[in-house]
Amino acid sequence: MSSAADNPWGRVDDEGNVYVRTADGERLIGQWVGGDPAEAMSLYVRRYEGLEVEVSLLEKRLESGTLSPDDAVKTVAKVRALLTDAQAVGDLEALAKRLDALTPAIEKQRAERKAARAAKAEESVVEKSRIAGLAEALATSNDWRAGADRLRELLDEWKALPRIDKKTDDALWHRFSSARTTYTRRRKTHFGEQSTLRDAAQGAKEELIVEAEALSSSTEWGITAGKYRDLMARWKKAGSAPRGVDDKLWKKFRGAQDRFFEARDATNAQLDAEYEVNAEQKLLILAEAEALLPIKNVENTRKAWHDISDRWEAAGKVPRDKVKEFEGRIRKVETAIRSAGDDLWTKSNPELTARADETVAKLQKAIDDLNTDLKKAEDAGNAKKAKDLQESIAARQLWLEQAQKALADFS
Repeated sequence: MSSAADNPWGRVDDEGNVYVRTADGERLIGQWVGGDPAEAMSLYVRRYEGLEVEVSLLEKRLESGTLSPDDAVKTVAKVRALLTDAQAVGDLEALAKRLDALTPAIEKQRAERKAARAAKAEESVVEKSRIAGLAEALATSNDWRAGADRLRELLDEWKALPRIDKKTDDALWHRFSSARTTYTRRRKTHFGEQSTLRDAAQGAKEELIVEAEALSSSTEWGITAGKYRDLMARWKKAGSAPRGVDDKLWKKFRGAQDRFFEARDATNAQLDAEYEVNAEQKLLILAEAEALLPIKNVENTRKAWHDISDRWEAAGKVPRDKVKEFEGRIRKVETAIRSAGDDLWTKSNPELTARADETVAKLQKAIDDLNTDLKKAEDAGNAKKAKDLQESIAARQLWLEQAQKALADFS
């Protein structure tokens, strides 16, 4: 604006009085006695420009959303108060209209913010209901490790959500808080019970260690190995001792077992070395025994077997890793000889031979009799009876063939 003494929005008279022009007429806003009127006008114009900057800044802040509706109302009132009786030269009414124009914008922003808050509150209700539901599910679970961490995560999620109306918020918080309390109490009870069980397990395992150490010097290898198996089963059944203690107990228990089994293994290794000589002798006997197969003469084979069997037993034990192989091979020969003897006895049994011979004779007589009856039926023209007799003859003929085969086996 012009800073001349005579301005479209004000003037300075000859006595130094400064006026601003308004819709209601001129208004005295100050005096500039003995000074340059142009400087006076410039001062009052700058004051107006300062007010105009205040209004422009308010408009921009409201438009950008950096000023809340309530703060905007307060700021508008503050700037409006500055315009009232303002000692400034300029279009004060235009600034007042610009302030008036901000009211609808403020109310629109207020409505938008209210709607946004309502939407956020609705989202918050949904989220808090979800969190409460998850917490209630955890309250009945037995996930004692991850469950506690998950509840802490849910609490952080809850804190990050905006508050809603007090009644709804309190009700949802009560659900969430009650679930956390229920879970915490159950978890505390669980770990209390676990602590009791671990203490009991520690006592039981300490007793087992005493037993294991007492057996560690035993040389009754078979019996003691069985006792250690029993101790191991009882150890597993005892459960877990407190953390940090269980590993130490296991090392002591395992150490006692290791001492026994290492001593046993050393003794067995020494025996295996001694038994190796026996194994070499038994290999020769095995070769001799296996040469008896296949059996051609049962009696001669039996006599040879008795000698081989006596020498086999006299040869003594073999190393443990060869026992299964050696025993399997010698038993195969023994089984073959026994089976051959059983077959020979069966074939030479007079009673069985007589019984088979008698069966053959009876079947042959029955067939002969049926053939006689068949001829009579055919001569009489009795086709049905002839057919039945033919079927009976065929069946008995099959039985006769089987009986004759059995009789041949005994011959």
